[in-house]
Amino acid sequence: MPDPTPRELRLVSWNVNGLRATMRKDPPFPEIFSTLDADVFAIQETKLQEGQITLDLPGYHQTWNYAERKGYSGTAVFSREEPLQVIRQIDSEVADDEGRVCALEFPAFWFVGVYTPNAQDGLRRIDTRLSWDDAYREFLVRLSEDKPVITCGDFNVAHEEIDLKNPGPNRGNAGFSDEERESFGKLLDAGFTDTFRARHPDLAGAYSWWSYRGRARQNNTGWRIDYFLVSDRIADRVTSASIYNEIYGSDHCPVGLTIAL
Repeated sequence: MPDPTPRELRLVSWNVNGLRATMRKDPPFPEIFSTLDADVFAIQETKLQEGQITLDLPGYHQTWNYAERKGYSGTAVFSREEPLQVIRQIDSEVADDEGRVCALEFPAFWFVGVYTPNAQDGLRRIDTRLSWDDAYREFLVRLSEDKPVITCGDFNVAHEEIDLKNPGPNRGNAGFSDEERESFGKLLDAGFTDTFRARHPDLAGAYSWWSYRGRARQNNTGWRIDYFLVSDRIADRVTSASIYNEIYGSDHCPVGLTIAL
């Protein structure tokens, strides 16, 4: 039988830095969610446990992954289509109890939302971070053997100098260390495309996270650490890759992707 006609999907990812806090902002999370009108919407850093929030999102299936530690980490994915299956752990020796992954299988692709561990000040957690990166890369490669993968979220790394405002002073700091940048490069080399940079190879000043300090957002002193990556074999199906820097409510802004699958 011939392949069905591709359908354009609208996908969004946002590190909300505490969903309950975002619910109290103006506009609140449900209003932003409705405005973005995504087919699949991933969030990171929910910072809550099961039963601590009731989110009314008519027409969406809700997939949650909570950290064992209260008020920490956590991810969720809201999808119009019910997933065929869900995976919440990646067989990592570190951080697998921190609610960092929601992997949803759909008929045409895998969708994986992720909140990558932060290496922390002084790279105190760099070993955990790199171990997680290795396990996550292997996890995605395994999934991609079955069907194409779309992964998104807060990867906690600015890959190239163009991806942050002040690369010089930040070289070696968490999120811009040689180790983290090299590790992210290994993920791309394993068969994945950074969709925003592929669509906008020379666009500077495009950031998704700003410190709360020093009027960073007002001055656009930011970092691009939130990504949509897709399997190389479907990269040509991407029709747009966006950063919604006009949307507030967190120290991150949402990022988006449209793709025909």
